[in-house]
Amino acid sequence: MENIHQRYAALLVHYCLELKKGERLFIRTTTLAEDLLREVYRAATKVGAHIETELSFREQNRIFLELANEDQLQYISPQYKQAMEAFDAYLFIRAPFNLREGQAIDPKARKTRQAAFADLTKTYFRRTADRSLKRNLCQFPTQASAQEAGMSLEEYQHFIFEACRLYDDDPVASWLEVRKNQQHIVDHLNSCTHIRYKSAAFNITFSTKGRQWINSDGQTNMPSGEVYTSPVEDSVNGLVHFDYPAIYQGEEVQGVSLWVKDGYIEKWEAKQGQKVLDRVFEIPGTRRFGEAAVGTNYKIQRFSKNILFDEKIGGSIHMAIGQSYLQAGGKNESTVHWDMIADMKNGGEIYADDEKVYENGRFLL
Repeated sequence: MENIHQRYAALLVHYCLELKKGERLFIRTTTLAEDLLREVYRAATKVGAHIETELSFREQNRIFLELANEDQLQYISPQYKQAMEAFDAYLFIRAPFNLREGQAIDPKARKTRQAAFADLTKTYFRRTADRSLKRNLCQFPTQASAQEAGMSLEEYQHFIFEACRLYDDDPVASWLEVRKNQQHIVDHLNSCTHIRYKSAAFNITFSTKGRQWINSDGQTNMPSGEVYTSPVEDSVNGLVHFDYPAIYQGEEVQGVSLWVKDGYIEKWEAKQGQKVLDRVFEIPGTRRFGEAAVGTNYKIQRFSKNILFDEKIGGSIHMAIGQSYLQAGGKNESTVHWDMIADMKNGGEIYADDEKVYENGRFLL
């Protein structure tokens, strides 16, 4: 009988990555995800792909950032560089040991490391935008992530597998149905140019003229369930408040409010984590928005402190500061892309060209 990891692997290889014979696949994960990695490797080998893997061990990143000198911080693995520049597919399986292990790291080391990857980050966004690099980000359930989400490991496994539709009779068919339903929404939004997100706590507007709304149907993220775009950079105006916690490199920020004029974030406040916000807004490109989106995965209804799931919560919107999506027509560049989420289920509204298209967590289209 097919086990859940075989089912997960089949979805990743055949639907998410649409892997073909002769294509080169690069997989990054940790040693904790061996069970899923083995099945992905098996399925990809059956397809006829060429597979390279990179497995991280416990506290590897913390050790490196604490001890590395300037030259080491600027070094980039030739294997990773080649994968981002020339491979056909990239799978990142998140499987963390400890989500807090890097909190005491000197921010200067992180900044140096981010700067070293700046050019490769641009390459990554360009190639994933034109699909010359097919990529997928997914999650393997570990004790650290379960604890972060406030669940037992068994509960968290169920949470992940349910969100990915792995319990459905035919997960691929289920995701094709998601694609079909969301395409109707995307087609309507792409016929409009002016968007307003409104709730009791905020009112923010932006233009999408010349931009594209994207149907996120599980091919780039698993799970998915969202529609998103990159707003015209200088068009965002108003106040936006995010009532869900925002997590940046393991640090939690709560109650974020941003005041925006002509696309530029002029003022910011947080009920908790103000220093994190202050530090991030010093990074080039972070005071403009790279994304505006609506979460549509109603199989996800609880906050897990994992953005892969949380930004997809059915009945929420999110906006990201920093890097835009080239495939949506975005032009803002940054080493940061930080999503922040707001609940829309209690009075939230979305207007497109002054027409109400969304109310209380659901599209009206």
